[in-house]
Amino acid sequence: MTAFFALVRKDLILYLGDKRALLINLMLPIVLAAFFGSLFGGSGDSKTGKIDVGLVLQDSSPVGVKIADGLKADATLRIIELPLEEAQARVRSGKLTVAVVIPQGFGDAAGKALFSAGNKPEIPVFYDPSQSTTLAMVKGMLTQQVMQIVSAEMFGGDTGAKFMDTSLLELEQETAKGKGNPELRDMLASVRKFQKTEQAKPAQDGADGAKAKPGLSMPFATKDEALSSGPKYNGYAHSFAGMSVQFILFMGVDMGIGILLARRMGIWSRLLAAPVSLTTVLLARAISAAVIASGLLVAIFLCAMLIFKVQIANPLGFVGVGLCFALMTAGFGLLIAAFGKTPEAARGIAVFATLIMVMLGGAWVPSFVFPAWMQLLTIAIPTRWAVDGFDAVTWRGLGMEGALGPMAVQLAFAAVFAGLAIWKFRRDQ
Repeated sequence: MTAFFALVRKDLILYLGDKRALLINLMLPIVLAAFFGSLFGGSGDSKTGKIDVGLVLQDSSPVGVKIADGLKADATLRIIELPLEEAQARVRSGKLTVAVVIPQGFGDAAGKALFSAGNKPEIPVFYDPSQSTTLAMVKGMLTQQVMQIVSAEMFGGDTGAKFMDTSLLELEQETAKGKGNPELRDMLASVRKFQKTEQAKPAQDGADGAKAKPGLSMPFATKDEALSSGPKYNGYAHSFAGMSVQFILFMGVDMGIGILLARRMGIWSRLLAAPVSLTTVLLARAISAAVIASGLLVAIFLCAMLIFKVQIANPLGFVGVGLCFALMTAGFGLLIAAFGKTPEAARGIAVFATLIMVMLGGAWVPSFVFPAWMQLLTIAIPTRWAVDGFDAVTWRGLGMEGALGPMAVQLAFAAVFAGLAIWKFRRDQ
């Protein structure tokens, strides 16, 4: 056991003496996690950025102007009025996500379309093809404004009154010819009577007449409430989990490459010539890597807690998931050393494999945004269980039942990786 602990101590001293490796494995995950965490909503206290929307207002009617004013008043939009050509150019160059055009005559045409099944006026919407999600959001807000303003104008505005008078006259003429629609005529007559009543109110109510004219509005409002078993959602928690997994795995890759370099320089042969078994040397290497991985993990999450207010809701679960991930990383490093023929070839393959594992494991973006088939595929990826485990014991606030599954799967992968590595080393000895 003295030789075992001496080997572990040697690896720790060598690693801590390499300041550049320590800086890369400690500082880069913190910097990248802070960046990605801010994209995922940060600590939840900061307001989300507004969506820049270009507006081409070609309709000077009351309806067109009111639609523009309604969009400008929306707290989630930043409206930029532009000429048509400039709006299109900005969308093409990626400087604007969406541009909306209110065409000439839209107000009158939309009012007529509200009561008929004829041709409906179109609102041209130009958008960046990479921002289809933003397009859906803007179209929803545009629909709300158009419905409220057009219906208000038709039920209580001057445009609606003129439209009703004209339509009723046409319907009366068609009815006289036996071609009219008496039901539509009766409905419009009732609406015109309602308009006259509303128009008479300002003279009767004085100052109260300035109140908003009636119109159709959204028949509901959502009451949003975020639910989780743990503390308040913090986007940094997932980012720190993902970046920790990525860079600690790279540390495991470096550990494996280090064995290949030692083999090339003859150090490995001299080490095996000492009175220690191959298994002892490999296990000592794995334990030292697991200790380094655990230390990096603690340092990274300590920074997350102190600076970015990340909370660990289940400390015991966090320790368990962290230790199992550290052992899995150590096994991964041994596997690279066992099957790598040269340091150069092994490094390229190991970095590629690590990036694939990190990507599919949900370290960059949460795995729930993946297609269903890909989510099923990632069950066989150890990093998916590591990231899900860290999410479970931090912002999700799950108990040990949320940590035991990821711990068991990672231990299984660690055993498989280490077992294959020891088998290969013994075979090649």
